[in-house]
Amino acid sequence: MKVFLIIIIILVGIVVIFQIYTTMASSKTETQSYKVIRVEKLFEIRYYPATIMAKITSTSKSYRDLGSSGFSKLAKYIFGGNSENKQIAMTSPVHMEIGDTLSTMAFVMPSHFKKDDLPNPNNTDIVIETTEPEYVAVVQFGGFADTKSIDRHKVILENALKDLGLTYYGHFRFLGYNPPFQLFGRRNEVIIALDTNNFK
Repeated sequence: MKVFLIIIIILVGIVVIFQIYTTMASSKTETQSYKVIRVEKLFEIRYYPATIMAKITSTSKSYRDLGSSGFSKLAKYIFGGNSENKQIAMTSPVHMEIGDTLSTMAFVMPSHFKKDDLPNPNNTDIVIETTEPEYVAVVQFGGFADTKSIDRHKVILENALKDLGLTYYGHFRFLGYNPPFQLFGRRNEVIIALDTNNFK
């Protein structure tokens, strides 16, 4: 019995140490830059400058399907699956947009890169593109995201925007900030692009 308890204590200790390390490593990961424009009760408005991303397009219709297929393709690119066998640092967040017919997943490229500096992906499904600057509304939540929690926060954000008379366009997008094996301190966001006439 004592041996069993000792083993359990050791295993729990290993898990705790690993989670502390993971949380610290995650906090040092470069995060896509933005400027907070306004903070409301349920959400905030941000301005995102143009950003370089590696993106795949998929026919996946759910968060889970897009996550499993898209993440592995993009991860291979930054881990050396490119024309220069070059390692590219992981950043956050991972962008996901679930559409009615097509969906996308994108990794933000480290800010020191210019588009022409990035190696070409070996996988032709991956496209390197520069996003347009945009204003977005953002609602944040913790824990492990799934389709149900994402949809719930879409509704929260949509209702909050309607209550304030703020207009938006495009699909709601999901931003995930943490590796799947991080148990604590998780950050998730649902965002939507806002019409610029909201700020005139």
